[in-house]
Amino acid sequence: MAEPAARLCCLGWDFSTQQYPELCSILGWHQPAGVSMPSSGDRGRAVQSPGRHGQVKVVAVDAAMNVFYEDSVHFDRDLPEFGTQGGVHVHQDGLTVTSPVLMWVQALDILLEKMRASGFDFSRVLALSGAGQQHGSIYWKAGASRVLTSLSPDLPLHEQLQACFSIHDCPVWMDSSTTAQCRQLEAAVGGAQALSCLTGSRAYERFTGNQIAKIYQQNPEAYSHTERISLVSSFAASLFLGSYCPIDYSDGSGMNLLQIQDKVWAQACLGACAPHLEEKLGPPVPSCSVVGPVSSYYVQRYGFPSGCKVVAFTGDNPASLAGMRLEEGDIAISLGTSDTLFLWLQEPTPALEGHIFCSPVDPRHYMALLCFKNGSLMREKIRDESASGSWSEFSKALRSTEMGNGGNLGFYFDVKEITPEMIGRHRFSPENREVPAFPADVEIRALIEGQFLAKRIHAEGLGYRVLPKTKILATGGASHNGDILQVLADVFGAPVYVIDTANSACVGSAYRAFHGLAAGTGVPFSEVVKFAPSPRLAATPSPGAAQVYAALLPRYAQLEQRILSQSQGLPE
Repeated sequence: MAEPAARLCCLGWDFSTQQYPELCSILGWHQPAGVSMPSSGDRGRAVQSPGRHGQVKVVAVDAAMNVFYEDSVHFDRDLPEFGTQGGVHVHQDGLTVTSPVLMWVQALDILLEKMRASGFDFSRVLALSGAGQQHGSIYWKAGASRVLTSLSPDLPLHEQLQACFSIHDCPVWMDSSTTAQCRQLEAAVGGAQALSCLTGSRAYERFTGNQIAKIYQQNPEAYSHTERISLVSSFAASLFLGSYCPIDYSDGSGMNLLQIQDKVWAQACLGACAPHLEEKLGPPVPSCSVVGPVSSYYVQRYGFPSGCKVVAFTGDNPASLAGMRLEEGDIAISLGTSDTLFLWLQEPTPALEGHIFCSPVDPRHYMALLCFKNGSLMREKIRDESASGSWSEFSKALRSTEMGNGGNLGFYFDVKEITPEMIGRHRFSPENREVPAFPADVEIRALIEGQFLAKRIHAEGLGYRVLPKTKILATGGASHNGDILQVLADVFGAPVYVIDTANSACVGSAYRAFHGLAAGTGVPFSEVVKFAPSPRLAATPSPGAAQVYAALLPRYAQLEQRILSQSQGLPE
C-alpha cells in the first residue's frame, strides 16, 4: 500500500507467529479439530486474531490516528530457506518448538526494503514501537553489543548479526518441554499459588524463566556465552535501538520472573532458574518508556530522522489491549476457536488460573488474560445438534427463551476445559438436580448463558469488577451474532461493542509510540488515542438483567465447584 502524501506518523511493528488453529494442526494437537493443548504449558494462551500468520508486520499511523500504510513479510512464504511452518520448527519430541532468530532479522530487512521501494517517507516518522509474541526468548552472544552499536549502513542487518547469537533456534510460546523446570520453580518459592501471587501466574512451560532454566541445565556452555537475554519484543526493539533494549514491565510479566507489584525481578525466581540471570536480563522499564533514539544505521540507510524515538516494545497480547483501547473496567472478549478474555484491573488477585500482567498503557494498573478452550467449536456442535445446523434457528432459540432460562443451567466441555479444569456436559434443573437433557431451545440458551456466566465468575476471581462505565469489546466469529452479544450484555450488565482487531497488536504499537512521546507530560493513553476509530455499539443490557444474573452467578459458581469436587473424588 503506497503512501498518499507525506505526513508525520508513528510506526507500529508486530513480530508474530502463526494463526492459532493452523499452529494446532502443525503441532498435531487434534482433540478435536486441533483445539486441544498438549500440556498445562499451553493453558491460557490467547488465540491469535485471524490473519496473524507467522510474519513481521508494520503499520503507519498519522496524528489523526488513521492507518495509512501497512505491509508484511510472511516467514514461510518469503523466507522458505528457514524451513518453518507457521514461522516455527516443531522438534521430534512434539513438545519443543523454536524459531530461527536470523529469520526475524532478515524479515525486518526485507520489510524495510519493501517500504523504501514503495516510496515510504521515513523522514516523517516521529517514533516507533512494536509487539513480539509473548514468552519467546533470544540469547545474545558475548560481544554482540559491540556489533549492534557499530552497524554499517551499507549492509543488511542479517549479514552483520549472523554470529551474534549463542542459541540460533530460540524457544517460542508453543514450546511445552519444560514441565520439570516448572515444578522446580514452584517448589523454590513455596508452591504454585505463591508463584502466582509473586509473578502473576503459576509456572507455565512456555514462560521464559522456565525456558531459560532448561537452556542452562541442558546447554550450559551456550548459557555461559550469553551476555544478554531478550524477549522477542525487547530483541526487536534492540534492532532499532542499536543497543540492548530493556524488557518492559508488561511483557516481563509473562516470564514467571517479575514481581508484578514491585516491578522488579524476583530474586527467588532468578536463583531457581539460572546463575547470573539478573545481569543477563538487565533492569526492566515502564512500558511507555522512550528507550532512546533510533540507531544511526536507520538514519543513514533509510532516512529516518535522527530524532526518531524508540518506545519500549511489549508483548502481542498487551499491545492488542492498547490497539483495542481498553480503559479501566473494560473487557475485551475474543469469541474464537478458544474464547479469550482481556481485562483491565486496578487491584488484581492472582490465582492458579489465568494470568496477570502489568498494564502496557498505565503503570499503576494491570491486565488479566483468561482462556476458555471450549469456544466456537462447542457453539457449532450445539448448533448442529439443537438447531439443525442453522445459526438462524440458533438465534431464534435465544430470542424465544427468557433471561435466566427458567433456572436451567448447563456446563458444556467436550474438550477438557482449562478455566476451570473439567470435561463433559452437565445440565441442572432449577432445583440443582442434574438432568440428562434439555429441550433444544433451552439447551442453546444454557450453553450461551453458561459460557458467559463462567467468564464473569472467573474474571471476578482475578479481581475484576463491572463498573458503571464498563464496556465490552467483542471480536471473533461469534461477535457477528447479535443475539449471542445480547446474552453477553445481559450477563455482564454492560454494553457490548464490536471492533475490527485484524491488526490490533500492530496498531496498538503505533498508538503506544504516540503515547510514549506524550508520556513524559503525564497525558493518559486514552487522551492520546481519542481520535482513533470508535467501536460500534452492538447490544445493551435488557431491563431486569442485573437482577436475573445476580441470582444465577452464585448458583453457577456453586455447581461448578460441585462438578469439580465430584471429578476429583472429593466431598462436595
